[in-house]
Amino acid sequence: MTTTVTETVEAAVAALRRGENEWARTSLPARRLLLDQIHVNTAKHAQEWVEAAARIKKLTPDSPLLGEEWVSGPYSLLTGAAALAESLLALEEGRSPVDGYPMRPAPGGRTAIDVFPHGMFDALLLNGFRAEVWTRPGVDAESVRARAGLGQRTPARTGGVGVVLGAGNIFSIAPLDVLYQLYADNRVVALKLNPITDPLLPVLEKIFAPAIERGFLRLITGGPEVGSALVHHPGVDAVHMTGSALTHDAIVFGAGAEGERNKAAGTPKLTKPITSELGGVSPTIVVPGRWSKADLRFQAEHVATQRLHNNGYNCIAAQVVVISADWPQKEKFLDELRAAIGRAPQRPDYYPGSADRVAGARRSYPQAQAIGARTLIEGLTPDRNESALHTEYFAPVLGVLELPGDAAEFLAQAVSVCNEEFEGTLGANIIAHPATMKQLGGRFDAAVAELRYGTIAVNAWTGLGYLTARASWGAFPGHTLTDVQSGIGVVHNALLIAEPERTVVRGPFRPSPRSLLHGEFSLSPKPPWFVTNRTGATTLRRLTDFAKNPGVAALPPIFASALRG
Repeated sequence: MTTTVTETVEAAVAALRRGENEWARTSLPARRLLLDQIHVNTAKHAQEWVEAAARIKKLTPDSPLLGEEWVSGPYSLLTGAAALAESLLALEEGRSPVDGYPMRPAPGGRTAIDVFPHGMFDALLLNGFRAEVWTRPGVDAESVRARAGLGQRTPARTGGVGVVLGAGNIFSIAPLDVLYQLYADNRVVALKLNPITDPLLPVLEKIFAPAIERGFLRLITGGPEVGSALVHHPGVDAVHMTGSALTHDAIVFGAGAEGERNKAAGTPKLTKPITSELGGVSPTIVVPGRWSKADLRFQAEHVATQRLHNNGYNCIAAQVVVISADWPQKEKFLDELRAAIGRAPQRPDYYPGSADRVAGARRSYPQAQAIGARTLIEGLTPDRNESALHTEYFAPVLGVLELPGDAAEFLAQAVSVCNEEFEGTLGANIIAHPATMKQLGGRFDAAVAELRYGTIAVNAWTGLGYLTARASWGAFPGHTLTDVQSGIGVVHNALLIAEPERTVVRGPFRPSPRSLLHGEFSLSPKPPWFVTNRTGATTLRRLTDFAKNPGVAALPPIFASALRG
């Protein structure tokens, strides 16, 4: 007999209600043990995970792009579970999860917590990269220490049943969202998989078996009718979703004309709390300076990666490059960018609607250049009617927006345009020569502080913020249900910081050895996540192996592969 949607949802919610009582009785050491078990299971089934991901994304077993699946799949869950376990150990021992992490004042009365590198291995593996979490204004270091821990500060006071509506693009998103509901929000979870990821169900059942067996988690498949039944079930207390703003609005206000009326009236159909990560139009600001030919080529590959990683199906994929119209090297940079887009490995379109979104972009911009299956749109303007600034293409489409001015004038205008004209606030990238940053001094620091984005990457990609387990990940705070932009709330945040505002990531302008020759103390070669990296799949598989069981003996093979990239 076929189980109906109602029966499936009722059974899941009833089991979770019983599981919530068990979760409330589960001690911090037992909760930490659960994380350790999930870590062990992830390590055991990592290969199976990546093989399933490759089939979904139509990648061959020898594809250099498989590195994306290792690092954004099992690696992310391994590091996330391990970091959360450290935070629980601190709470068990009467410490704050942030004890031992350097803090300093940040602009605007904020506090910055250095979250990466954390320990010797981080410093060796990603030498030259740093990440810090900034609190909201008015939160001092003492408050950060006192409040860190979130739901695990009062583990017996549970938060009910939460529903996670999983993403279909990056396959660690849903598992990490589950951990955040369990530990940060202290609630048991029903995870509704995106239908794209249904083939991952068997491996996720194996990884999360200890949580499923004890009633802390239920994994559910099905279409929109299942998701709707879950989120509106009276036994569900909260919802978290990853997707588009259109999907968010349909869930909260309803579909079609009725949904539009409800949104306009501010009368949501879903009245329970909902958090979300919704993407948007992410900018990359390229600050003019004097660059060498090697700099131009490397940073062009950097920008190409920001767009073409996962074929552009990333909430954080850069969609518009903002450059100075008065930069003497503008045309050379654009030439290198076109070449880098052309050199990037071709790949199948696996995400539904991709071809239609590309076709729509080309219809909107007849001047668009086709570079193989990719699209480059030059000549954008900071206009409220510029669809490329307000439409998340979620496809291999990249735009170029030119603004006038030298470094200082351009940067100030670029920050203003990105804040005011771009849809979404998930992440923004800035690329700037060290000499230019030094010349700008406090004006550069002010620009970083003024950008209203949840993750800001300086000479790095915001995707690294996603991969940093102890960093917060989400939109800039302040959005509402009727103007949700890139979403409400954060995830990841393995230090369980109570009031994060943004993550700031910094990287080297040049790879090693050129970095050393120019006075940058960075040993990192071309990052293995670059789409043009020849050994990215091997390096990132070995990095995942390291995350399974960190140790000095695992480092030489990683370095050897990375240096060949």
